[in-house]
Amino acid sequence: MKKAWWKESVVYQVYPRSFCDSNGDGIGDINGITSKLDYLKELGINVIWLSPVYQSPNDDNGYDISDYQAIMKEFGTMEDFDRMLEEAHARGIKIVMDLVVNHTSDEHAWFMESRKSKDNPYRDYYIWREGKDGKEPNNWGSVFNGPAWEYDGNTDMYYLHMFSKKQPDLNWENPKVRDEVFSMMNWWCQKGIDGFRMDVISMISKAEGLPDGEVRDGLHGDASPYVQNGPHVHEYLQEMNRKVLSKYDLLTVGECAGVTVEEAKKYASEKGTELSMVFQFEHMGLDGGEFSKWSDRKIKLTELKENLTKWQNELEGSAWNSLFWSNHDQPRIVSRFGNDSVRYREVSAKMLATCLHMMQGTPYVYQGEELGMTNMEFNTVEDFCDIESINAYHEYVDSGKIDGETMMRYLRYKSRDNSRTPMQWNADVNAGFSTGTPWMRVNPNYEDINAEEQVKRADSVFSYYKELIRLRREKEIIVYGHYELLMPEDEKLFVYTRSLDNEKLLVICNFSEEEAVYCVPEEFAGKKVLIGNYEGQEAAHSIRLRPYEALVIEK
Repeated sequence: MKKAWWKESVVYQVYPRSFCDSNGDGIGDINGITSKLDYLKELGINVIWLSPVYQSPNDDNGYDISDYQAIMKEFGTMEDFDRMLEEAHARGIKIVMDLVVNHTSDEHAWFMESRKSKDNPYRDYYIWREGKDGKEPNNWGSVFNGPAWEYDGNTDMYYLHMFSKKQPDLNWENPKVRDEVFSMMNWWCQKGIDGFRMDVISMISKAEGLPDGEVRDGLHGDASPYVQNGPHVHEYLQEMNRKVLSKYDLLTVGECAGVTVEEAKKYASEKGTELSMVFQFEHMGLDGGEFSKWSDRKIKLTELKENLTKWQNELEGSAWNSLFWSNHDQPRIVSRFGNDSVRYREVSAKMLATCLHMMQGTPYVYQGEELGMTNMEFNTVEDFCDIESINAYHEYVDSGKIDGETMMRYLRYKSRDNSRTPMQWNADVNAGFSTGTPWMRVNPNYEDINAEEQVKRADSVFSYYKELIRLRREKEIIVYGHYELLMPEDEKLFVYTRSLDNEKLLVICNFSEEEAVYCVPEEFAGKKVLIGNYEGQEAAHSIRLRPYEALVIEK
């Protein structure tokens, strides 16, 4: 297996709007990030993935970009960015930018030109179609609910937007579009950034003819088979690699909704012709229901084990895994797969971290995850800021598919806003996030859950993450070792081994609130406990695991 710095890294995702506000306007900013670099160095991470900081009207919190080479005014200036980059590098921390090139904002200069006339030079930068029988060109639904097409009266045509109507999809079939994107990427690389996280990159190639999709929710056709992993996506990424990525030493990770193992082996091949790794979301979809992600069904551990093991085993030696529980699009993991009660929040957060960080792949930590931050208690739909959550509520409730009370329950469990509440720095007003009025309400539990308290405490979630990250840096087996699942049918315990040369690790995680007895394999009995989330556990022949207990034994 080839070694690479990005395989040995731990990445920390910063969601700038909610991270730290330096000027009291209630919105996190670049100088706020710079002020917390020492905190991140203390944690031990060595890469920051920065969610978008480009100029944007903010319809989708910065994922609708109007200028790729300017900084959003609310976040600061390009000089602020350059200083942050310099200060991060001085601390041995690399910066990975969020690359959003499946779509732009409808306020981007390209789109404003494109919609002027059918013969405008920028017309073909986007996907325009005639209507069909007085309706949209096809039946596709947008990811953010509603149809995926928006009528434009100026030219009596529709444009495709797989997300918000203010996020028109770029036409990657046009070589001019690709050249514009590659030129912009080179500009950032020459500035000194260290890589790209590529937003919905598996969607840049659409199926020929844009056929209707199967109607599953009674509202719109499913576009997924026609917009994910399309006919030319690998061709486009290989061109990107030749013209940009191969010229620099970068970490590149593609957000690849709908990716299969076989497709992932192409995107993230060890040959290095496309990307370093991909984000796949199969394990994040295991608790979905009749209405896609909108459900409060708890995940079944056997299904989670089966899924994660498939990716561990099938990518080994041919592609590289990314490891994550959380990001800006997912609810808080301790509220979802763990237990966010006062009694079990910390131990279950540590257990989940152990389970993930001991696997093969590059781990990603989402801001606040290292503190065990929890989901928010939202009372009404008006409490939400997220366009996806608001649209979903109105579409499903107004159509009578789901009643309002049930939909609110689903939103409390699954809304993206759960992860976007301001970072909890201390027990002061607004959790130390801002001296002004925060753009989004702070989770009221910040007095009990905050960074200042946890950095000082040896048995905190923060201190545990710090130790996991240190172990990964010191032990090659955690990065490159072979993974093997034990006890696949057990409904409480997630147990696996890692092995490299003559070394071996046994990882035991209790995903339940109940005690569980585990008989330790003979080769590990009496060996050293490398890390655990309860005190006093030894590697006896038989271990009584306490609720949410995690243990790593080293042979």
